[in-house]
Amino acid sequence: MTVAVSLLIGAALMSWLAPTTLARRVVNGGDPLVAVVAWLTSAAAVALTTLGGVVLLLLPNHGFGETLIAALGDCWSSVRHGTPPSVEAVSGVVGALLLLGLSVRLVVGAVGSARRRARRRADHLAVLRIAARRDGETLWLEHDEPMAFSLTGRPGVIVATDGLAKKLSGAQVDAVLAHERAHLTGRHHLIVAVGEAMASAFPFLPLFRLAPGMLRELVELVADAAAVRECGADAVRSALLKVSRHGAPGTALAMSGTSMDVRVERLLDGPAPVSRRRQLLSCGLAGITAMVIPVLVAAGAMLAVVTVACPA
Repeated sequence: MTVAVSLLIGAALMSWLAPTTLARRVVNGGDPLVAVVAWLTSAAAVALTTLGGVVLLLLPNHGFGETLIAALGDCWSSVRHGTPPSVEAVSGVVGALLLLGLSVRLVVGAVGSARRRARRRADHLAVLRIAARRDGETLWLEHDEPMAFSLTGRPGVIVATDGLAKKLSGAQVDAVLAHERAHLTGRHHLIVAVGEAMASAFPFLPLFRLAPGMLRELVELVADAAAVRECGADAVRSALLKVSRHGAPGTALAMSGTSMDVRVERLLDGPAPVSRRRQLLSCGLAGITAMVIPVLVAAGAMLAVVTVACPA
């Protein structure tokens, strides 16, 4: 039972500590795309580690992990059999039922949310296609407020107002459109939708509860960085300060949507966007680290049990 409990402890600690660590890294100038990868991978790692712990509780003798522990001697055996078998069996069944219930909740919530978002998006696009004029992937609306947002779909579209072209310079308009294109090409709407599904299924875990807001903020920073590569930081920063903060549908991602102070500060004093190769390497390392951390925490928990229960 020691391995199973240790895995569950590792998953719990990861779900509580990861959000603070990732948020601190972004505030300190870390690459937001790396943070997105780390957040999603951490959520997957927590889910898989929890699943592994519950499965081990259900297996006879609690799986291969306990066999390895038995090889360490009688001390390990005493730790392993400290809980009556009947209690272990009941805990395994309860854990399995809990995991099944949470999985069903996640699937049902994700499907329902996706359907609602699709209906709202279809309604918005139907109205926009009637009221707007199309220019490539962009739908232009007659409106004096400078505003732009993107809507996912097949294909996704960018919606912009005539006020954008009237009140912003050409370079600033290009920066706004580059920002919105980055949302579409990066599938940022899907990332935010995944975060919302996680929060609805597991609101009691900070890593999942905070996912929608943090992922929405992170994808805006990612889109800012993409626009900087194309148009320069000055154009992106000045455009961000001029576009309207109101009027975008709830299913859209708008340039002026969230965390304006943080984004303006990063555009003013933040690091220059890194190369694609270095970014891919950092994302890979972040993903691997996020997957390994719960296992390392579980190993530490087992070591702590051995230290306490089997003093030298």
